[in-house]
Amino acid sequence: MNWQDFYLTTFLVGFLLSLASFFAGASHGGHFHGHGHGHGFGRGGGRGVGRLNFAAITAFLAWFGGAGYLLERYSDIWVYLGLLVAIAAGVAGASVVLWFLGKLTARDKPLDPADYDMVGVLGHVSSPIHAKGTGEIFYLRDGARKAVPARSEDASEVARDTEVIVTRYEKGIAYVRAWEEIQ
Repeated sequence: MNWQDFYLTTFLVGFLLSLASFFAGASHGGHFHGHGHGHGFGRGGGRGVGRLNFAAITAFLAWFGGAGYLLERYSDIWVYLGLLVAIAAGVAGASVVLWFLGKLTARDKPLDPADYDMVGVLGHVSSPIHAKGTGEIFYLRDGARKAVPARSEDASEVARDTEVIVTRYEKGIAYVRAWEEIQ
């Protein structure tokens, strides 16, 4: 195996793994699932894009292999200088990918289950809750208006527009009491 074959193989491995990763991500609804983010080495706390991740490795391999192959095939550059240039190209390619992933994940924050706990949520009845029946309440969370089915904690009627507080949440249904009763 000569240097051209080595570089070409490296390029193909990096490119094909990048392509496979892209199509695997696209087949999951096009969502970025954090491949290579939060699992990298080099940054503490597990937040952000790590320096060593699958996307960076495949980008490095593709750019390293591609640059090395072109240098070996079309120039008379010294082999070890070509190797250094290929390494620099690989680092540059990986850096571009990491910069892009960093921009994509810049506003990400870890999810805290306490932020989504329904107990204690203050809301308003949007559809009356009949005795032993189910109605609906709306509430604000993260700046968005949300709705959830609701029942009265004591199986009594609760009129529309009544301010209520969630006392428990089971199987997707909020059990509420009127805010006036609790004060």
